Amino acid sequence: MAGVLIGVLEQGLLWGMMVLGVYLTFRVLDFPDMTVDGSFTLGAAVAARMIFEGYDPWLATALAITCGVVAGCITGFLHTKLKIAPLLAGILMMLALYSINLRIMGRSMLSLLRMDTIYTDVMALGIPEKLAVIALGVTAVLLIGHLIYTFLQTEIGMAIRATGDNQQMIRSLGVNTDNTKIIGLALANALVALSGSLVAQYQSYADIGMGIGMIAVGLASVIIGEVILGDKTLRRAIIAVLLGSIIYRAVIAFVMRMGLPTTDLKLFTAVLVVIAMSSPIIKEKLSPHRVKPKESGQRAVNI
Repeated sequence: MAGVLIGVLEQGLLWGMMVLGVYLTFRVLDFPDMTVDGSFTLGAAVAARMIFEGYDPWLATALAITCGVVAGCITGFLHTKLKIAPLLAGILMMLALYSINLRIMGRSMLSLLRMDTIYTDVMALGIPEKLAVIALGVTAVLLIGHLIYTFLQTEIGMAIRATGDNQQMIRSLGVNTDNTKIIGLALANALVALSGSLVAQYQSYADIGMGIGMIAVGLASVIIGEVILGDKTLRRAIIAVLLGSIIYRAVIAFVMRMGLPTTDLKLFTAVLVVIAMSSPIIKEKLSPHRVKPKESGQRAVNI
């Protein structure tokens, strides 16, 4: 049981950066960014290829983040400069990244067995092997969570948040919303690529299909965290997102132990997203304080 809990915590932390990236686009920027499915694999592919060729794992991770930034900028360019709809811009970038990732890896799967990764360097500091991933994951999540929280309170961060809330209003104040969207998408996909690179080094391989359905996983984690912890403040929302990533992995681990085949995980994730997104309506329907509609047609409200 302890091994399962450690595995849940490891995966929840490493995938937490990806969930934070989905939160930035989905909640902050109000942009349905399908690029995530491709940029997650992009980060894994770049890091794995660099390490496979003998480069330093930290340099490989940094390059993976840079490639995520470029992917986000291109999606932003397609939407803001070429006037392609957000959903279609993300899908086009996702399709392009599939071929690019194959080019980077040179094959559909790239193994990193018996090769040094950033976790090897963490263990060299004297941290036990079983705790190396958790130690690095906790450090990364706390550092990045704090940086994102601080950034979103700066002038440019406030402009990005305002762009997602009311684009016309912030544009009337002289803010270039095209730039805020591109910056937001670049930052979000950098986090997703970082998560992909950490996951590839964690599982000792990069696979061309490891990013498929990642947007659904991110959405499920975001919504689960918001339902449980709420999002009344920015700090609380960021903590909820990271907590949601761990809870999602715990739910998946529990269902797997109940005997669900791995081939059904995507179906289960889709059902979980539907349940999480409809939970406010279900809660309203089941509320004992709900006022029934009057015959005049007045809508029911909670008291």
